[in-house]
Formats: sequence, C-alpha cells, structure tokens
Amino acid sequence: MQGRAFWITGLPGSGKSTLAIAVKKVFPELVLLQMDEMRKVVTPNPTYSDEERELLYMALVWAAFAFTREGKDVLIDATGHLRRWRGKARELIQEFYEIYIKCPVETCIEREKGRRDGLAPVDIYEKAKRGWPVPGINVPYEEPLRPELVIDCQAGLKDSARVLSDYIRKVVVS
Repeated sequence: MQGRAFWITGLPGSGKSTLAIAVKKVFPELVLLQMDEMRKVVTPNPTYSDEERELLYMALVWAAFAFTREGKDVLIDATGHLRRWRGKARELIQEFYEIYIKCPVETCIEREKGRRDGLAPVDIYEKAKRGWPVPGINVPYEEPLRPELVIDCQAGLKDSARVLSDYIRKVVVS
C-alpha cells in the first residue's frame, strides 16, 4: 500500500513549520520533510538561485515519493513557491494533498520579524530589501489553484493544527 503526502505550502512566515511540528506531535508516525532542514545539509551556504531551488525541490519531491512508495505517510513543510514543483509531487504520488496556508504578506513580515525559534532562516524579508530572492516579494509565489485544504493563518496555531489533524485523520481512515 502506498503512503500519502500532505504538502503544507504558503509564504515564508505563514506558519508552515510551526503547524507541521504541531501536527507531527499528533501523528508521530508521519515522516516530516522540511525544506529548511534539507537546505542546511544540502546547501549550508545557500544562494537561493533558481538552479539551487530547482535542485532542492526536485530532491524534496523525490524523497516524498520514495517514502510514500514504501508505504509511509509524509508531511512536507516547504514554501514550494512554484506550482510545477507541487504539480510534480502530485504527478508522482498517488495520494497527494496540497494544504495551503493563506496568509497576507504583511502578516508574514510581522511574524518573521520576531522569529528566533531556529525553525527557519531569520530576517528573510529584510534580506529581500537587499536583493535576496524571497517568494511573495521579489520572486513570485504561485498560489495553489485547487488545494485540498485552505487554512487561514489568522486562525491561530491550536485551531489550525486541529483543522489539519482532522483532515489528515479523515484521509487516512477513508
């Protein structure tokens, strides 16, 4: 039996990593793939170039595919700002679910200002002012066209985790 993949996508600072970690506590058997963690190993001095992102996202998609092929359920925590990456995962993984955290960029910028939890790089939006490529600012973020689930980032962590956990439970049981 093949596993399922749940890709949490949204702008940097929308709450993807915090939500993914909360849901992983509810479902410890989920394999959690986090782009920020992968980047620390594969590109410890990231350039965020188009070529580097392409390589990393294709590796992330392949990893998710490999785990699901082995029957593991996977939770992907990655901005995935281009639809083609999420589309490739959908193409390869029989049971693929796109979870979109809808969050205004202004809210993401405010949240990111206080980020010091080590879950993701800090000062992303400040770096954008210096020319760093940041999805939603100077690199396009392509919103999902038909995500399986949309979570409003204003709902709060507890409510968002409950909504996503209920959704995963429903998918896994059916």
